[in-house]
Amino acid sequence: MPRARESSTRADVPGVSVDAAPDAVPLADTGEQPLPDAAGLALPGPWRSYKERVASLADRVTEAQRPIRVLNALKWEPNTWEQFRRSRFKEIPKVDAESYARVELGFDPDARARDFQDLAEDVRRELGADDAIARILRASCLEYRDVCRMLRARGTPEFYTLSRTLYGSPKDTFPDGQTTVREIAHTLYNLLNSLDEPTLGLPPPKDLDGAQVVEILRERFASCFIDAPITVAIDDGIIADAAAGGDYVKIRGSARFSQVDVDILEVHEGWVHVATSLNGANQHVARWLSKGPPRTTAVQEGLAALMEVLTFRSHPRRARRLNERVIAIDKAEDGASFLDVFEWHRTEGYEEEECFNSARRVFRGGVIGGGAPFTKDISYTKGLVANYHFIRSAIRAARPELVRFLFVGKVAHEDVPVLWSRVADGVVRPPKYLPPLFRDLNGLAIWMAYSTFFSQMGLQEMFEYYAQLFRQV
Repeated sequence: MPRARESSTRADVPGVSVDAAPDAVPLADTGEQPLPDAAGLALPGPWRSYKERVASLADRVTEAQRPIRVLNALKWEPNTWEQFRRSRFKEIPKVDAESYARVELGFDPDARARDFQDLAEDVRRELGADDAIARILRASCLEYRDVCRMLRARGTPEFYTLSRTLYGSPKDTFPDGQTTVREIAHTLYNLLNSLDEPTLGLPPPKDLDGAQVVEILRERFASCFIDAPITVAIDDGIIADAAAGGDYVKIRGSARFSQVDVDILEVHEGWVHVATSLNGANQHVARWLSKGPPRTTAVQEGLAALMEVLTFRSHPRRARRLNERVIAIDKAEDGASFLDVFEWHRTEGYEEEECFNSARRVFRGGVIGGGAPFTKDISYTKGLVANYHFIRSAIRAARPELVRFLFVGKVAHEDVPVLWSRVADGVVRPPKYLPPLFRDLNGLAIWMAYSTFFSQMGLQEMFEYYAQLFRQV
């Protein structure tokens, strides 16, 4: 007999949407019975429902990953920039395994790696090897295990080997099996560099300091996340101009911002990173969705970058900076040193401190002499392209309900159909906080439909026709 669907209440506030649950899942598919252990005997103790077992395992995963702070573990000493500047940008910074060893992890990486390995086995034993939710949990556990091993190897080539396993490489291909992330990045590099910014519009002045940005974002988030107060605060310990967590956004106080920068932070950090964290924390069973192992990074960062484009808040300089991260990582993989990548950014027209920070993103944790970078930042371009195709494919396949589940928490694309299918039996709650264009998918569906249509036309012929027309004047 099908399980009765749990009722949901639609919250009538901005930024909130609750989907109708999918068709009910038969009881036999929910695992609502004792699972045998490896010996074929019932597990010891009182009977526990499938949801109880998933929730318990999810809590163990989130608790085990709590002390892991990847970017904090890869910080450079505060005086590194000043030393590099005093060398007139000629001396490679002294950052190696010894200097990373002085940055405390706050946990024993070997012991924690074993914990995650054991937890992965517990997931298999309690939920079964063929259970779809178990596959997601096991994949997350094994990635957290490898994150621990990666952090133990800071400053060595092994760090890069594990980083490439976890986050990928510019040489990776998309699902077509042919197009690489590197090729996309070079294509975008040429396209974005051909845009003449002065003719598009004068760049807005960076006339806002960190404190002003904090106040603006507090006001905007208050209207978007009505029943979930978001903390926005100054933090000069971060490398980027801003960073987001579960229910907070940090702003670097020494940075300067334009109004466009603030608009980007609202959608990138708030509408995506904070919203998905809150939707994950709102889960009463699938509580692991509030935390993001590396397998979810491309969806997260790519979705944030795509939101900048879809809301017309991006601009050529911003898009170039995100895309150039892929090219910089690719150069470092092929042997370019920190100095090489720094100088390349200078040839792209950036100020020296910007060049330093961009190069530092590539080499943090890796080998500063080249050949072994931190590959996480390919996620922006890789994820933007992958999310675009996921959304377009879901709409084309008449499965638009899957699109909103990109926001259900920290997910990989392969998780989305599984999570959507478990709403009916209460394992997963639909995403509560959604950006406006994902609450009502009509506009996005039309945008994607026309995009598909235009991509099927003879684009080169159309371009040549109009290019000839433009040359006549």
